[in-house]
Amino acid sequence: MARSFREFQEEVDQEVILWQDRKRYFGLPISFTKYNLTADRFSKTKGLFNTSSEDLLLYRIMDISVSRSFGQKFFGVGTLTIHARDKSTPTLVLENIKNPTVFARYLGDLVEKVRDQKGVTGREMFGSSAYHALPGDTDLDVDQDLGPEGYDE
Repeated sequence: MARSFREFQEEVDQEVILWQDRKRYFGLPISFTKYNLTADRFSKTKGLFNTSSEDLLLYRIMDISVSRSFGQKFFGVGTLTIHARDKSTPTLVLENIKNPTVFARYLGDLVEKVRDQKGVTGREMFGSSAYHALPGDTDLDVDQDLGPEGYDE
């Protein structure tokens, strides 16, 4: 039986936030851009009067990268870029967050755990794991023997 909206809302209100931060200026969290991480999703909310929100399911995250400029290093912050298999949010940028390298590792571990729980394998995320050439296909054949420079021998 389906649960009611009220039951769903109570469940969302009781959801545990695993990590949260704000976009920082000069190392201080004085912006209206908020980042939240729960057990199954990541959300970014920005704005004071007009707000916009982006949610990203963790199992759709494909790659996480960290960049830190000299100024960011000085203030102990960095930028985390998340690439995902999501049509509405293919790239999510977390600007000027505290301890970005440690958080990137934590997020990567959490993504793997969520994928294991949901039973999501590489095939669902990446597509077919091998290239299968069709007869008459003019593209490079995977089994073709290539020389040392990558050209046909």
